[in-house]
Amino acid sequence: MSLNCSLFVILSLLFISAVYADTLNGDDTLIRQVVDGQDTSSSNLLNAEQHHFSQFKSKFKKSYGSQDEHDYRFSVFKANLRRAARHQKLDPTASHGVTQFSDLTPAEFRKQVLGLRRLRLPKDANKAPILPTSDLPEDFDWRDKGAVGPVKNQGSCGSCWSFSATGALEGAHFLATGELVSLSEQQLVDCDHELLADGSMYAETCDPEEPGSCDSGCSGGLMNSAFEYSLKAGGLMREEDYPYTGTDRGACKFDKNKVAARVANFQRRFP
Repeated sequence: MSLNCSLFVILSLLFISAVYADTLNGDDTLIRQVVDGQDTSSSNLLNAEQHHFSQFKSKFKKSYGSQDEHDYRFSVFKANLRRAARHQKLDPTASHGVTQFSDLTPAEFRKQVLGLRRLRLPKDANKAPILPTSDLPEDFDWRDKGAVGPVKNQGSCGSCWSFSATGALEGAHFLATGELVSLSEQQLVDCDHELLADGSMYAETCDPEEPGSCDSGCSGGLMNSAFEYSLKAGGLMREEDYPYTGTDRGACKFDKNKVAARVANFQRRFP
């Protein structure tokens, strides 16, 4: 049953990890072999890198059009392996290693995957209040409370803004109802750029005449615009009813009879 959710959002906290690599758990040897101690002599290191690259190509079904492209991707892969090892030393509590993006340069990754638009605060945005910090627990993890769903994969579509929006809405819905529901990012990708009956956009801050100001599927968007769409459209469907395809070439398939979570209100805050 669909229930209204009152959503109080602090935008500075919305940057939920929007790059969704395949879930790699602690038992994944591809990660453990990369970050575990290795013989760093040049010959052994090269052999290890070649081994990891072969595993990487097999696991993620990678193929390249020429030997030159293959060799270039291997060089990028090696650089990313070494970066992962450095980051692992900086933060031993994290798990750094191979993902499906390990043959991309940082610039290629930003171009292909990241789609967050530059944040333009509307006139009604308010400065976030300073909250009391006394008597806080030493640690607190919403995953332990059941408020956070599993990691998702956005693929090569620049739809990180939609995943950030659904992640925040899923958490708000859980706090309001006690039910964790996986909401549809594809609905936002397909539908959050259409006109209302009066010819206006869902998002008040969106000006179709101004490039980059509206949510644009795989070409980027903003979470606050996604919240406005969700409020005005009547809510979001479940992911299982409107599954993610990773493209923005399809027509909007929103079915208001299958809404799983609604937005009653939200506030724009900045730090």
